[in-house]
Amino acid sequence: MQNDIVAEPTVAHRSNRKKKVVAATLAMVAIGGAAFAYWTAGGSGTGAADTGTTIDITVNQTSTVTDLAPGSGTQELSGTFTNTNAEPVYVAAVTAEVTSVKVGGVEVTDACAEDYLIGGTATVGQEVVTDDTWSGLNISMTNTGISQDACKDAQLVITYTAS
Repeated sequence: MQNDIVAEPTVAHRSNRKKKVVAATLAMVAIGGAAFAYWTAGGSGTGAADTGTTIDITVNQTSTVTDLAPGSGTQELSGTFTNTNAEPVYVAAVTAEVTSVKVGGVEVTDACAEDYLIGGTATVGQEVVTDDTWSGLNISMTNTGISQDACKDAQLVITYTAS
């Protein structure tokens, strides 16, 4: 049998092999570096955003006022809101005024409208949705000390404002 002798690599051979590994590694790094190279740049641009809006709400009177007479005292005014917005809306207060007085469907003089007094405070101070309530106002007919017959059987138009 023959002994196979395996020769140990020489120092020169090992050094040459090391150089080849280092060269191959450097080549891969160079190629890889080129693949990851990039340019940088600044820039600017614009975009847009819209805000929504609201639709006015309706102030409804739900209280019933009957038999007003000169000096007869006050009657409560109260009601609800109709809010057709998708979200609640903020209402600080509700105010009211008598804007028209009709007798038999015919508007009577401004002096008659001035005989009615709306008082109180309807502070809401919150976001409201449909059917939320308000209150705090009242109405009365003042006693002027002169004939107020022109206001008998009158129908008042009360205009409400939410703010």
